[in-house]
Amino acid sequence: MTATVPTPSLVGDERSMSAAEYEVWAAEVRRLADARGAVVLAHNYQVREIQDVAHFTGDSLHLSRIAAETDAREIVFCGVHFMAETAKILSPDKTVLLPDHAAGCSLADSITAEQLREWKAEHPGAVVVSYVNTTAAVKAETDICCTSSNAADVVRSIPEDREILFLPDQFLGAHVKRVTGRANMSIWAGECHVHAGISPADVRSQIAAHPDAEILVHPECGCTTSVLDLVSHGDLPADRTRVLSTGGMAEAASATRAPQVLVATEIGILHQLRALNGTTDFIPMNARAACRYMKMITPAKLLNTLRTGEGAIDVAPDVAARARRAVEAMISIGDPGRGGE
Repeated sequence: MTATVPTPSLVGDERSMSAAEYEVWAAEVRRLADARGAVVLAHNYQVREIQDVAHFTGDSLHLSRIAAETDAREIVFCGVHFMAETAKILSPDKTVLLPDHAAGCSLADSITAEQLREWKAEHPGAVVVSYVNTTAAVKAETDICCTSSNAADVVRSIPEDREILFLPDQFLGAHVKRVTGRANMSIWAGECHVHAGISPADVRSQIAAHPDAEILVHPECGCTTSVLDLVSHGDLPADRTRVLSTGGMAEAASATRAPQVLVATEIGILHQLRALNGTTDFIPMNARAACRYMKMITPAKLLNTLRTGEGAIDVAPDVAARARRAVEAMISIGDPGRGGE
């Protein structure tokens, strides 16, 4: 059976197939996945069709841990390159396939392993804390990883007299430094181009238009500091404003009874939030906040990967072993749950 998949022209959160086309495509995806003994994992920011057909949807670390626990022979990771690497790090004996190896990440690419080694040389004895949104090579140079939901706990676990090098996200780092009060914490000046583009002006405009809405803000956002300043000055209600990871947003969406919720993160997650709660209106803080790298994993590319088995991710064993230690060090502090990035 051959499924015909139209070439998508996705800009944001819209579908690329009719309902009938989706059913034909989805049936073929599931048939091929069963035949290959594969599990399909989809990140929260993927296009709607891929989220709907995946066996599991969530943030990258949650999905990577599912990959390690599943009996599937193959992991088809619909996300960006560093995420598939993390799955391979935690599942070294399994085949991990990424439908498009060009699907990168502006945040992960904001620091290289060589740059990290140079930074470490300038700060001998410092503890390196890396966000999971980093390459395997950077994780291999890291003492302990963190997620956006447990970054503060990771930093608090480090003795106060030890200097910390936090990377690569400057907005998450600033948020963690603020909530922990950690003075001896240097922060790399990296950013996610999508989250950095959600600005304080977006916040002011949307809050003016929706004054009674609850507000969910991802800590990678360029607007996080502005939002928290508005809260501290009483211009935003603290009880309706939360800084959360994508996993935390999903949990909040399930529980809220608010008529409207403003969401400051990549707009792909809106599909999942709306599926979790059909009575609340989830509104993007910036409707243009779509990651072009996430949208590179198209329905046609997923189908091709399942047909051909192409797209295997390889991480050198020595790099994977050192990177795994950094991830395991994080998990030993406490279960990051579904918090992820």
